[in-house]
Amino acid sequence: MTRAGATETPLIVIKIGGGLSAVPGALDSVCGTVSGLGRTQRIVVVPGGGPFADRVRAFEASHDLSADAAHWMAILAMDQYAHVLAERIVGASLVEDPGAIEETLGRAGVAVLAPSRWMRAADVLPHSWQATSDSVAAFVAGALDASRLILVKPALVESASAVDPCFRSVLPAGLPSTILPWDRIGELAPLLGVAP
Repeated sequence: MTRAGATETPLIVIKIGGGLSAVPGALDSVCGTVSGLGRTQRIVVVPGGGPFADRVRAFEASHDLSADAAHWMAILAMDQYAHVLAERIVGASLVEDPGAIEETLGRAGVAVLAPSRWMRAADVLPHSWQATSDSVAAFVAGALDASRLILVKPALVESASAVDPCFRSVLPAGLPSTILPWDRIGELAPLLGVAP
């Protein structure tokens, strides 16, 4: 997806979990680190659903929603969190479709993806809670031919439950992926081979 004359700087996809918003200091720490890395790296941020997706779950539990409706509402919840992240990551730009990413990033920068339009058009994931923002991030990383996928989570979790059940089937073979708890965000730069 590299345009003519664009740099060969690898593209990195970082999914920032919505659960960070409930941990004091976590969101600011992660957004500050991503902002700093965006000065030299090409980064696409995929938002989690966070408290917005939690509201969809709660509404679904108390109302008779179809799986389709709940799925698209949860994807729209990611758009809402994308606006939060675009505001918190200094210098980031909000994008709504893949065609805008290359132009937004250039040689370096941070693009925060509001994924609902792209996911509606592609419609590649099951319409259930078995596919969450983790699977969206895996799809995006594969579609953009990213060099790496990083999932930033609120805490270190057991590997079996660290990602949603669909994640492994969506993640392209050979694409390196790392789960990083927010309190180890200082390890992100060395992980990407960038001097701190």
